Amino acid sequence: MTRLPPERSPGHQVRKAYRHFDRLLTLFFSPRGLKPGYWYYLRVLWLQDGLTQKELSDLTNVMETTTVTMLAGMEADGLIERRRNKDDRRKVNVSLTRKGRALEDELMPYAIEINSIATAGIAKERVQTCLAVLSQMADNMARFEKEGAKRPE
Repeated sequence: MTRLPPERSPGHQVRKAYRHFDRLLTLFFSPRGLKPGYWYYLRVLWLQDGLTQKELSDLTNVMETTTVTMLAGMEADGLIERRRNKDDRRKVNVSLTRKGRALEDELMPYAIEINSIATAGIAKERVQTCLAVLSQMADNMARFEKEGAKRPE
């Protein structure tokens, strides 16, 4: 039997780091009455407002059912508006409200601070290498999924 110690597993290390990022998002956002899950949708909408729910789901890499639930909460909190697409009534477009747009100036410094905490003591070149490697890993796995590859038996 082949063993893979957690400290040598990219999956384990990425998950471990993600959980710490998520905890810090909760620490920074909860006092403002925001769910940490909102961050991922806000971040995408600040860059490209008016996307469909499906596009948001794809860009956040979150299942559509979860996206619908999260967006309902964001709408109830006055951060977004959802409207039927004018060209295709089956689609729903999501737009930021003034309140949702204004959060960018408030929350982005926290994201920068969290990333600074995470990368403290690491040379910028190593951080850039890490980002490139993580991006390539994500691309590799997405390609594997897209090609319909099946799990070995």
